[in-house]
Amino acid sequence: MPVTYRLAKDFNVAANIIRAAVAPNQIGKLVLELAGDIDQLDAAIDWMRSQNIGVSLALGEILIDEDTCVHCGLCTGVCPTEALTLNPETLRLTFTRSRCIVCEQCIPTCPVQAISTNL
Repeated sequence: MPVTYRLAKDFNVAANIIRAAVAPNQIGKLVLELAGDIDQLDAAIDWMRSQNIGVSLALGEILIDEDTCVHCGLCTGVCPTEALTLNPETLRLTFTRSRCIVCEQCIPTCPVQAISTNL
């Protein structure tokens, strides 16, 4: 089913695909960032649920353990919104929480498991 197309056409909701693991006729996982009018977003989510699409809202936040982080920068390569960056002067990790969409791509990338979520 063309989910992102339907969200755009029927609900005027923009869907940015963050991560996708989907195959025809199989269960998969699609992580989307949705943008649009709040009423349209609610209607789009209701529609997805009516189509037996499980919807989980990312209401948590990414946490970084400063004592464990070695500032290697691996997480910056997978962060789609550049919420994680390396400061060019100090070469230390900078986390801009307001840019984070809690896609969780950084969590498995961290070699020292310094990144987690409070979900």
